[in-house]
Amino acid sequence: MKKHKKTDKPKEISPGYHCRARIWIEKDGETFVGFGRIVLLEKIAEHGSISAAAKAMKMSYKHAWDLVDSMNRNARSPLVVKSTGGKGGGGAVITEAGAKRIQEFYDMHKRLTEFLRKETDRLSL
Repeated sequence: MKKHKKTDKPKEISPGYHCRARIWIEKDGETFVGFGRIVLLEKIAEHGSISAAAKAMKMSYKHAWDLVDSMNRNARSPLVVKSTGGKGGGGAVITEAGAKRIQEFYDMHKRLTEFLRKETDRLSL
């Protein structure tokens, strides 16, 4: 019986090469969510306010509020609801829709990361 040479060796990749990508979701050409906005939603959930979330991320309250406002305007239902200040001050909470967007984004990011890992494995550099 004739032996066949094995020709489909795994490709060797030069150390240090990796495929990379960034992911965000747009609506009508405007950013809806991306990694930074997802982190902002998580910080709002953690701290209970947009102001505290902004401080934790070292961004201005106005910028954080503008991002939240943009996400809420572009979502089918609000991702963050805000309560007005009073004796205890105001606050903000992530809605069920907001929690769902966070999970969906990380699920999508995981699939993208796996795709990029496979593409890196295919490189012949």
